[in-house]
Amino acid sequence: MELDDQVYNRIVELCNKGNVFVENEQNEKAIEIYLEALDLVPLPKENWETSTWIYTALGDTYYYNSEYEQVKRHLYNALNCPNGTSNPFILLRLGESLFECGELSKAKEYLLRAYMLEGYKIFFNEDDKYFQLIVDLI
Repeated sequence: MELDDQVYNRIVELCNKGNVFVENEQNEKAIEIYLEALDLVPLPKENWETSTWIYTALGDTYYYNSEYEQVKRHLYNALNCPNGTSNPFILLRLGESLFECGELSKAKEYLLRAYMLEGYKIFFNEDDKYFQLIVDLI
């Protein structure tokens, strides 16, 4: 199943615009744009690959705002989309957000899954506390 080319191109255009807002630290504007892109994805949204990256972009942007409950909501949605469960970045960000919410056993699960897919390199640019949570398990 593929999206109509016009819809797909508009989604890509919006996401690129959202990415520019993130780069310029205008996260609220980025979130608005990503939500606008998500609205263009037909229901059920979990069936579309575009939803995987839109939900991921939303989760990541909320992460930079330290809005961890929102991060979790969007990244759990991303997990249910095509290739979501095998995306190490989604697993990493979700694990980090669960950590920040005090859900340490769930955090360990997702951080360990990210590590199993990518190895230590996925933790290079992250706060060391996240890797320390799973170091005894590897």
